[in-house]
Amino acid sequence: MKVPFVTFGPLQQELDSELRGAFERVYDRSWYIEGVEDEAFEKAFAKYCHTDYCVGVGNGLDSLMLALKALGVGEGDEVIVPSNTYIATALAVTYVGAKPVFVEPDINTFNIDPNRIEAAVTEKTKAIMPVHLYGQACDMDPIMEIARKHGLYVVEDCAQAHGATYKGRVIGSFGDAAGFSFYPGKNLGALGDAGATTTNSKELADKIRALGNYGSDYKYHHIYQGNNSRLDELQAAFLAAKLPHLEKVNENRRATADKYLSGINNPEVILPVVPDYAVPVWHIFGIRCKRRDELEKHLNDLGISTNKHYPIPMHLQGCYSDLGYSEGDFPIAEEISKTELSLPMYYGMTDEEIQYVIDGINSFK
Repeated sequence: MKVPFVTFGPLQQELDSELRGAFERVYDRSWYIEGVEDEAFEKAFAKYCHTDYCVGVGNGLDSLMLALKALGVGEGDEVIVPSNTYIATALAVTYVGAKPVFVEPDINTFNIDPNRIEAAVTEKTKAIMPVHLYGQACDMDPIMEIARKHGLYVVEDCAQAHGATYKGRVIGSFGDAAGFSFYPGKNLGALGDAGATTTNSKELADKIRALGNYGSDYKYHHIYQGNNSRLDELQAAFLAAKLPHLEKVNENRRATADKYLSGINNPEVILPVVPDYAVPVWHIFGIRCKRRDELEKHLNDLGISTNKHYPIPMHLQGCYSDLGYSEGDFPIAEEISKTELSLPMYYGMTDEEIQYVIDGINSFK
């Protein structure tokens, strides 16, 4: 049997007429940037996230970068980010001229450890950027408490966690702003690059929108040195068609994760941990194994596709060599990078496929 790491087929087949209808609607209207589709999706997604405002942007990286820029984070500032995350989190900080300051994760949840954050706060710290990694919410209460204590902004990185909840509350509604990616592989994915920033501040939403539109608040009137990052009408229409199905998608992924958690029984494998406060949406189902590369080969030989998130931690990436870090500086992130293996996880996995993956892992000796 062949089991892909991810496939879009099952959902796209179910939504075929809706997605084609969305394309034809935009095509027939001949309006492709900042139109009714964008406006409708922004309102719907803000409501879904329980926030007052949503601003569509070009991609997930820009959703974070524009939020930081709108908050005034810039040259000479520091932003606390987890040492274990995708590079976009740190790049958003770099792009506004600030310095990313890495803080280790909890080895059990892979998310930033709130108990380590305060030690990283300096007089230059301007914001904390927690990442709800793999679709599981960070422990937000202590993070928000630290932010209030030190007068720091909080920008949530929700790129992998559309619909995840923390103590019953949807993520993306805790901080000053939150960034989302709608890259095609996300739980809510466009058919190309797309992103959005949510916030409860009208002033901040207006500034993010202007910054993403060349710094313009109205045509040919530029109040900021802005960027070109807008959610185009076509992607907005696709996302609006898929948003009503997001809870069904998330529930399906939870059911798959539950089968993995109950079925995988191999002493070589460490399963992900779900704290009582979190209801994940399982964008990624990541296990750990000391013999990760051997396990990966074993599964690949059986026709089971896998991935690694992320094989090189950020502080050891060449693009951040100027920060002066070396191997051993962030041992938890390094341990995760050496042992994490992501299993197939997508909407529409069959029971046979799920069981085949479970059996493949359990047969690893």
